[in-house]
Amino acid sequence: MEKQGKKLFADFQPVSTQQWEEQLLKDLKGADYAKKLIWKTNEGFDVKPYYRSEDIKSIAWLKSLPDVFPFVRGNQTKGNNWLVRQDLKVDNIKATNEKALDILMKGVDSLGFELGCHKSYTTEEIELLLKNIRADIAELNFFSTPMHLELVKILETLVKKYNRPLEAVNASVNFDPLARLLRRGIWYNNEEADFETAFQLIKAAKNLPLLRVIGVNGHIFTNAGATIVQELAFTLALAAEYLTHLTDKGLFIGEISPRIKFNLAVGSNYFMEIAKLRAYRLLWANITNAYGLNDANNGKMKMHLTNTTYNLSVYDPYVNMLRTTTSSMSAILGGADSLTVQPFDVPFETPTAFAERIARNQQLIIKEESYFDKVADPAAGSYYVESLTDSLIKAAWELFLEIQEKGGYLAAVKAGFIQQQIKETAQKRDMQIATRHEIILGTNQYPNLGEQLKQDFPSAVFEADDRRSESAIVETIVNYRGAQAFEKLRYQTDYYSRENKRPKVWILSYGNLAMRKARAGFVANFFGCAGYEIQDNTGFTTIEQGIEAAQASKAEIIVLCSSDEEYTDTARKAFEALHPNKIVVLAGNPMPLANELKAAGMEHFIHVKSNLLETLKQFQQLLGIEKH
Repeated sequence: MEKQGKKLFADFQPVSTQQWEEQLLKDLKGADYAKKLIWKTNEGFDVKPYYRSEDIKSIAWLKSLPDVFPFVRGNQTKGNNWLVRQDLKVDNIKATNEKALDILMKGVDSLGFELGCHKSYTTEEIELLLKNIRADIAELNFFSTPMHLELVKILETLVKKYNRPLEAVNASVNFDPLARLLRRGIWYNNEEADFETAFQLIKAAKNLPLLRVIGVNGHIFTNAGATIVQELAFTLALAAEYLTHLTDKGLFIGEISPRIKFNLAVGSNYFMEIAKLRAYRLLWANITNAYGLNDANNGKMKMHLTNTTYNLSVYDPYVNMLRTTTSSMSAILGGADSLTVQPFDVPFETPTAFAERIARNQQLIIKEESYFDKVADPAAGSYYVESLTDSLIKAAWELFLEIQEKGGYLAAVKAGFIQQQIKETAQKRDMQIATRHEIILGTNQYPNLGEQLKQDFPSAVFEADDRRSESAIVETIVNYRGAQAFEKLRYQTDYYSRENKRPKVWILSYGNLAMRKARAGFVANFFGCAGYEIQDNTGFTTIEQGIEAAQASKAEIIVLCSSDEEYTDTARKAFEALHPNKIVVLAGNPMPLANELKAAGMEHFIHVKSNLLETLKQFQQLLGIEKH
């Protein structure tokens, strides 16, 4: 009994923060602590290299329980179950129904129907779409349609016709005119009429208590390149706008909040995304409470998650499976109510049956084999995750209040404030991708050198998804993928190479073994991102041997790879011997030698500080590829 009562690690002396810091400074050997170990996030706050219990002492919610206000720890008292959702595009009603029935037998328990945005559906058509689907068992979600009010009425009619219990029908109709305004620049009808429709939708759904009729589509911010803090603040401000308008119409918060469903996107920033969902719930609970909650449960947030498309790629597309797996894990550990996994081929084609099967199985494996559904809020108590949650809450709340000071979400959109914030962040992230401070594996780092796209792709694959209407009344935002600029450039190379010789990069490596190997690897990654053929060499004993072999090669580009010291005596000699028949590039940027080489006519230097995208565009021009 005495042994059983002994604390684990009791034999180890506690280590103070001061001791940790002293050891870190010793290991850094004079290097800058802030530059080496502090993560400067796009979200606007710093992340330390380690956290301790003292970092979370002031956090108020630590003693709260799951399913207890402010719900930071989730909406379930025990366990962490979620709905496995798959979305289906409704082109053919009968075929879509058959597919829905098939996937319901394969682990799916939530269906998303993407209806035609210019089509009006009859009761008979919706009945055929839902044939043999138990509305009281499978969750039903409808989106991309303007006939929201009609759908609510049709659903109630069909539920009664088939004698399903009204209180058990879990469904949603995604009415979100505020998101539409920001993406398309127009209302469904007009501002007053659209808020009246929202009011009428809530009234029409009174007999279906689990029907969510107002959508808050925060994914439009994520997929436009916004930071997590911006996504949080803008999404919550959008939702608060509905609360304000609908309470002004005479509804109380207990009627409105249970009718709202948040449709969000989750990215690959693993721990930050977990913290994001926890922050969402707490902030939403506090916002709804400010409108006069009479029941704490009405402050719960209903969240549907899908993987962001921002980080998905066309090249090396199987990596998309890894991206969606990690982000799906974040969504689940963060407490998603339902999840749609993006098929790996969604950036460039209508998903195949194989891709859809993989996407389904990703979350089925997470649930059935990895048991992510067994523990509520497993991140609770983590010094790191709790600190991230707290930082996100504070930063997002500050931005949320700034929006409210401008008159709220709608006023901020009309003034262009939200659009400008997203535009600036997107430009910053584009630069980070171009300079490889943000990595998209297989696209701007470690490309698959043997991969070539031989099929034709529509230009839209490599362009932003701009849905701005010709009659737009406000500035709009566009959704896009961060990889698109690199993909467009590399696709130009692949297209050009169908009828022309693929450009070849020949690596002239010599001298210091470690430096030439490191720089040769850097060069292969660098030019591989443009789809060029890369020929490495084992290294030459003398620069004269390398020059002779380079002259005999059929490569358009010769890259010198050695140490800075050896460049001093050899780089100019190699350049003068190979220029102008070859494009001569030096791997590195040795100063002041680089300036001397530039004065002698050498133009091309590639190094870790290069803007990869702009540099590759210059080579495309030199090779005449951009014209194809």
